[in-house]
This record gives sequence, structure tokens and C-alpha cells, in this order.
Amino acid sequence: MINVLIVEDDPMVAEFNKRYLSKVDGFQVIEIVHSVDEAAKVMEREDIQLMLLDVYMPGKNGIELLSMVREKNLPIDVILITAASDVDKIQSALHYGAVDYLIKPFEFTRFKQALLRYKEKSEVLKQKENLDQKELDQTLWSTDKEKMKEPKALPKGLTKSTLLIIMDTIKEKKSFSTDEISEITNISRVSVRKYLMFLVEIEVLEETLVYGIGRPVYRYSYQGNTEALDPYLT
Repeated sequence: MINVLIVEDDPMVAEFNKRYLSKVDGFQVIEIVHSVDEAAKVMEREDIQLMLLDVYMPGKNGIELLSMVREKNLPIDVILITAASDVDKIQSALHYGAVDYLIKPFEFTRFKQALLRYKEKSEVLKQKENLDQKELDQTLWSTDKEKMKEPKALPKGLTKSTLLIIMDTIKEKKSFSTDEISEITNISRVSVRKYLMFLVEIEVLEETLVYGIGRPVYRYSYQGNTEALDPYLT
């Protein structure tokens, strides 16, 4: 697990960051603090690998804390999560080695992308003592779009032909339930559910639990993120 320290002066924003983090495997929040001084104390007593850091806080700001981390040569990586969007702040953060920079407000998808990208690079660097040029380039510089183009296998039990049938129906309906797709395609509800869960996982669909008369029903909305499907259809 990657130990995370959240440094954010707004308790509500800090709690949102914590909830977002809980949705991404491999990370755990060690503590939430609301100032640079509090963060410095936590870093002295806890083994922190990653810091989610705001810029604007009472007293010292986040860039000063990031500078201190680098001056002390602490093995802590930092992702800035802040409303600070001016170029000077961004350049300062990058100068001091921030691994990513998220400008508030941001979507969960972007938050998750930042964490998964960080986790992937960390795992590669921990597993190997040496990297050749190709491995280094793939670890540090390859973009998410390039990685998405690499062929991938569908989950066990799913087929390309059925996926394409379901996708054609989804694009026409936009918003729908499992039963509606099953009725239109003549594919069993159980099978359709598996495909829809897969599409939610790769963020082509968004799932919402709708309460009404009788039992709650999952409804899905098409997000249009067809690039995420390409590796599974090549």
C-alpha cells in the first residue's frame, strides 16, 4: 500500500479527496492535516510515500512545503491539488518535482488517472534495479493515449461480436437499464449485465442507482469514451 498524507486547509475538500482516494486500490490515507506545520510533524513520525497538497493555506503555502521536502531530500512524491492555476505556481511546483498538478474543480476520472499513473511508475521502479532505455521511456514518458492503443484481451466470457452488438444499441439509447438492452438485443439479462459492468469499469458508461416504486434499478448513461474500447476491439 502507498501511504498518503492529505494536506488541505478546507475540511470538506480534504474529505472529498479522502473519499476519492478510497476508490483507487493500492492507496491508504495515513492522516489529514490542514497546515504546513502540521504536515511537517506528520512527515517526521510517519512513513509517507505520497502527499496530496494544496497550495493556498494559512501561514506557509504548499509550494513552501514542497520546497522543504526537496531541501531535506525526503523520499516523498507530491501531487498538487489546488485552485492555483497561475503559471508561476505551476512552474514552481514542477521545478520542485511535483509528479502531477490537478486544478480544482476536477473530475474523479482525472484524479484516478493521476494516482494510477503514479502507482504504475512506482511499481516499475521498485521492482527493478536497472532499466534499459526502452523500459525507461515506457515508464516515464509514454502517454495514456499511447498505452490505450496497445491491444488488450476482453474479460473472460466476453466476446467482441457481442460487445459490438451491445455498443450499437447503447449509442442509440444513450440512457438505459440492463433489461432494456436485453430486450432489444435478445441477449440474456445476466450476459448483458456483465458487459455493462465491464463498460462501467473502463468508463465508457456511468452507472446510477435509481430509487422508485419497487426495487432500486441500475441505469446507465453513455459517456462517449470510445477510445477506451479500441484496445479490446483490435
